[in-house]
Amino acid sequence: MTIKRYGTGQTGAGKQPLPFARAVEANGWLYVSGQVAMENGEIVGGGIIPETHRTMENVIAILKDAGYGLEHVVRVGVWLDDPRDFWSFNGVYAGYFGDHPPARACVQSSMMVDCKVEIDCVAYKAP
Repeated sequence: MTIKRYGTGQTGAGKQPLPFARAVEANGWLYVSGQVAMENGEIVGGGIIPETHRTMENVIAILKDAGYGLEHVVRVGVWLDDPRDFWSFNGVYAGYFGDHPPARACVQSSMMVDCKVEIDCVAYKAP
Protein backbone atom coordinates (compact mmCIF):
# COMPACT_ATOMS: atom_id res chain seq x y z
CA MET A 1 0.00 0.00 0.00
CA THR A 2 1.28 3.45 -0.92
CA ILE A 3 0.51 6.29 1.48
CA LYS A 4 1.07 9.93 0.59
CA ARG A 5 0.61 12.87 2.94
CA TYR A 6 -0.29 16.40 1.84
CA GLY A 7 0.23 19.66 3.70
CA THR A 8 2.33 18.58 6.66
CA GLY A 9 4.27 21.86 6.82
CA GLN A 10 3.42 24.80 9.03
CA THR A 11 0.18 26.61 9.63
CA GLY A 12 -0.24 30.37 9.12
CA ALA A 13 -1.22 30.96 12.76
CA GLY A 14 2.16 31.55 14.40
CA LYS A 15 3.92 29.17 12.00
CA GLN A 16 3.45 26.25 14.37
CA PRO A 17 4.19 22.76 13.01
CA LEU A 18 1.03 20.89 12.07
CA PRO A 19 0.55 17.75 14.18
CA PHE A 20 -1.45 16.22 11.32
CA ALA A 21 -1.58 16.05 7.53
CA ARG A 22 -4.16 18.16 5.70
CA ALA A 23 -4.89 15.01 3.67
CA VAL A 24 -3.67 11.44 3.40
CA GLU A 25 -4.01 9.32 0.25
CA ALA A 26 -4.01 5.52 0.33
CA ASN A 27 -4.86 3.30 -2.67
CA GLY A 28 -7.07 5.86 -4.38
CA TRP A 29 -8.78 7.04 -1.18
CA LEU A 30 -8.12 10.60 -0.02
CA TYR A 31 -8.96 11.53 3.56
CA VAL A 32 -9.12 15.31 4.03
CA SER A 33 -8.71 16.57 7.60
CA GLY A 34 -11.30 18.92 9.06
CA GLN A 35 -11.05 22.38 7.52
CA VAL A 36 -12.29 25.69 8.85
CA ALA A 37 -12.62 29.17 7.33
CA MET A 38 -8.92 29.97 7.81
CA GLU A 39 -7.36 32.51 5.47
CA ASN A 40 -3.91 34.02 6.05
CA GLY A 41 -3.83 32.55 9.56
CA GLU A 42 -7.17 34.04 10.63
CA ILE A 43 -10.80 32.90 10.58
CA VAL A 44 -12.75 34.96 8.04
CA GLY A 45 -15.50 37.11 9.53
CA GLY A 46 -19.06 37.72 8.49
CA GLY A 47 -20.93 34.68 9.75
CA ILE A 48 -21.88 31.25 8.46
CA ILE A 49 -22.21 32.11 4.75
CA PRO A 50 -18.70 33.51 4.16
CA GLU A 51 -17.25 30.90 6.54
CA THR A 52 -18.90 28.08 4.56
CA HIS A 53 -17.56 29.46 1.26
CA ARG A 54 -14.01 29.82 2.65
CA THR A 55 -14.12 26.37 4.25
CA MET A 56 -15.28 24.76 1.00
CA GLU A 57 -12.59 26.62 -0.95
CA ASN A 58 -9.99 25.29 1.50
CA VAL A 59 -11.31 21.74 0.99
CA ILE A 60 -11.26 22.21 -2.79
CA ALA A 61 -7.65 23.48 -2.69
CA ILE A 62 -6.54 20.39 -0.76
CA LEU A 63 -8.41 18.08 -3.14
CA LYS A 64 -6.83 19.84 -6.14
CA ASP A 65 -3.34 19.61 -4.62
CA ALA A 66 -3.80 15.84 -4.44
CA GLY A 67 -5.24 15.57 -7.98
CA TYR A 68 -8.88 15.18 -6.92
CA GLY A 69 -12.00 17.31 -7.33
CA LEU A 70 -15.43 17.61 -5.75
CA GLU A 71 -16.66 14.98 -8.21
CA HIS A 72 -14.48 12.44 -6.38
CA VAL A 73 -15.91 13.19 -2.91
CA VAL A 74 -17.97 10.28 -1.57
CA ARG A 75 -18.53 11.39 2.04
CA VAL A 76 -18.52 14.68 3.93
CA GLY A 77 -18.58 15.36 7.67
CA VAL A 78 -19.87 18.74 8.85
CA TRP A 79 -19.77 20.29 12.31
CA LEU A 80 -21.83 23.42 12.97
CA ASP A 81 -21.33 25.52 16.07
CA ASP A 82 -24.98 26.70 15.99
CA PRO A 83 -27.75 24.48 14.60
CA ARG A 84 -29.71 27.61 13.64
CA ASP A 85 -27.08 28.11 10.90
CA PHE A 86 -28.07 24.83 9.20
CA TRP A 87 -30.27 26.22 6.42
CA SER A 88 -27.87 29.03 5.53
CA PHE A 89 -24.97 26.57 5.54
CA ASN A 90 -26.95 24.04 3.50
CA GLY A 91 -27.78 26.61 0.79
CA VAL A 92 -24.10 27.45 0.27
CA TYR A 93 -23.01 23.80 0.48
CA ALA A 94 -25.58 22.69 -2.13
CA GLY A 95 -24.11 25.17 -4.59
CA TYR A 96 -20.81 23.31 -4.54
CA PHE A 97 -22.14 19.80 -5.12
CA GLY A 98 -25.23 20.49 -7.23
CA ASP A 99 -27.14 17.40 -8.38
CA HIS A 100 -24.40 14.95 -7.31
CA PRO A 101 -24.00 15.34 -3.55
CA PRO A 102 -21.93 12.86 -1.54
CA ALA A 103 -23.13 11.13 1.61
CA ARG A 104 -23.01 13.55 4.51
CA ALA A 105 -23.27 13.79 8.28
CA CYS A 106 -24.01 17.18 9.86
CA VAL A 107 -23.95 17.66 13.63
CA GLN A 108 -23.76 20.42 16.19
CA SER A 109 -20.45 20.67 18.02
CA SER A 110 -18.48 23.14 20.09
CA MET A 111 -15.49 24.19 18.01
CA MET A 112 -11.83 24.08 19.02
CA VAL A 113 -11.25 27.47 17.32
CA ASP A 114 -13.55 30.47 17.00
CA CYS A 115 -15.40 29.37 13.88
CA LYS A 116 -18.93 28.40 12.89
CA VAL A 117 -18.28 25.41 10.62
CA GLU A 118 -15.75 22.63 10.08
CA ILE A 119 -15.78 20.24 7.12
CA ASP A 120 -13.84 17.05 6.38
CA CYS A 121 -14.29 14.62 3.52
CA VAL A 122 -13.30 11.35 1.92
CA ALA A 123 -12.73 11.15 -1.83
CA TYR A 124 -12.02 8.21 -4.13
CA LYS A 125 -10.32 8.01 -7.51
CA ALA A 126 -9.23 4.71 -9.04
CA PRO A 127 -5.43 4.45 -8.68
